[in-house]
Amino acid sequence: RAVAMSVSHSSRLNKLVREQYMRLPQDGKVQVTYVWIDGSGEGVRCKSRTLDKEPKSIEDVPEWNFDGSSTAQAEGSNSDMFLVPVCMFRDPFCLDPNKLVLCEVLKYNRKPAETNLRHTCKKVMDLVKDSHPWFGMEQEYTLLGINGHPYGWPDNGFPGPQGPYYCGVGADKVYGRDIVESHYKACLYAGVKICGTNAEVMPSQWEFQVGPCEGIEMGDHLWMARFILHRVCEDFGVVATLDPKPMTGNWNGAGCHTNYSTEEMRREGGLKHIEAAIEKLSKRHDYHICVYDPRGGRDNSRRLTGHHETSNIFEFSAGVANRGASIRIPRQVGQDGCGYFEDRRPAANCDPYAVTEAIMRTTVLNETGVETKDYADH
Repeated sequence: RAVAMSVSHSSRLNKLVREQYMRLPQDGKVQVTYVWIDGSGEGVRCKSRTLDKEPKSIEDVPEWNFDGSSTAQAEGSNSDMFLVPVCMFRDPFCLDPNKLVLCEVLKYNRKPAETNLRHTCKKVMDLVKDSHPWFGMEQEYTLLGINGHPYGWPDNGFPGPQGPYYCGVGADKVYGRDIVESHYKACLYAGVKICGTNAEVMPSQWEFQVGPCEGIEMGDHLWMARFILHRVCEDFGVVATLDPKPMTGNWNGAGCHTNYSTEEMRREGGLKHIEAAIEKLSKRHDYHICVYDPRGGRDNSRRLTGHHETSNIFEFSAGVANRGASIRIPRQVGQDGCGYFEDRRPAANCDPYAVTEAIMRTTVLNETGVETKDYADH
């Protein structure tokens, strides 16, 4: 009874009936679902349209529009916003030949919407493309019942303390694996560069990893992986939250650890380039904290306490195999003398475009201070 009460009503509709309709032929038509980031900078929205034939590339998908006044992106008196397709995936919900299409949002004057952080990220990635930046992002999230309570937790009270849940196995240790495995398969089908998943330290908290991705591809693939996660959770009737500290007290928060390297870091002797990049990051800690969550660091201040495998938000630190540091150099990288490093500061609800852009501005474009340069004229 408790489990039934914690899931949404729509998830209890008969899915076998739905399958009857999903098997119907489409007569050569293709359903394309446009996905975009809304005015919160965290939520995703979508809507679908019919194309007469299967698009073979992103150029075959036409621009579209939507009502920005209903997504906190425009006023009602001038509410049309443009959807500009940027990245196309297979649709794991409606299946081939249907598509999911990630879009940038432009305002009526064709300027980027305030939460369209891809626009400047793409400019920066084009500037630094010769350094061949690779990223891998580890997206932590927490499953909640429709009542906002962590899925599988006792209705009144708490589960046992952290310890047995990380990478756990067993009905008393992990909650919601069906969702996790369905999301994994859906991402693989879609063409998202998902590379792994595991149960996290807090019960009903999970993580998936996306990468390695080069340049702008990191943000594109992580945002689509998030959309697919929310869509899978909808089918199961639960909610995935990216809140960096969903439960106060002695429970781990949720981050989006970002692994990063350039071509010279990956080559023999690359450790000196890793150390040089970390030195640059150490001098720009405040700037990075401001862009590593959607609220200028306020969300992360609940998570980066120096406890629960985090660094203190007010201090920059780095170390080999140190999960309590701002920057962790994996032990294997220290031994090999080349590879990558991990920035552990980004919050689970960060915008990957903002995070990857900031890292490139600091480590490759050598920006300093809290202001950023506008490269529009270059």
